[in-house]
Amino acid sequence: MNAQTVQIKDRASLVKRGRRLEYFTIGYNSLEGLIAVAAGWIAGSIALVGFGFDSLIEVTSGAVLLWRLHADVDEARRERVEAISLRTVGICFVVLAIYVTYDSVKSLVRREAPQESIVGIALAAVSLVMPLLVRAKRKVARGINSGALMADSKQTELCTYLSAILLGGLLLNALLSWWWADPVAAIVMVPIIIKEGIEALRGETCCDDECH
Repeated sequence: MNAQTVQIKDRASLVKRGRRLEYFTIGYNSLEGLIAVAAGWIAGSIALVGFGFDSLIEVTSGAVLLWRLHADVDEARRERVEAISLRTVGICFVVLAIYVTYDSVKSLVRREAPQESIVGIALAAVSLVMPLLVRAKRKVARGINSGALMADSKQTELCTYLSAILLGGLLLNALLSWWWADPVAAIVMVPIIIKEGIEALRGETCCDDECH
């Protein structure tokens, strides 16, 4: 077996692993989004409904990456699909930034405290294990040199931060009545989200080891 054959088999194995990760991303976020929207509608919680919208953005990004990985076997299409996928993930970043900005500013203007919700706390807490998924996606992205998958991993990472912010906001409001902590922390993240979105739209996302 020559080196080229080994390389092709290694790539196929990484792509297969990447597809499993994206199937998990889509499945988990679909379930999370449905639970958040249903619980938010029942409790009248705008924060939980917004959390469900954030999950929808991740599902969209995951679906695009799944399409990208299924096209990997065709070398003639690979580069074109990679470019389209990267830009689509960039659009998801921009949509996420718009949503976070709108929701945070609205909360500050209306002095809306995070809703005390057992479901919200549970969902946000469970999402804190997502860095494991981020690490796995980045390993595959570097292995197949996919900027689109690297960008998708960054979106998963940012959504994990947003989950932590939601959880922190719920706890700070409950313990110290700091209703403003959640929207202020979210607004601080907006420039980072926009930066990642612009880089993805320009095709500048890298897959080198020094990229984080």
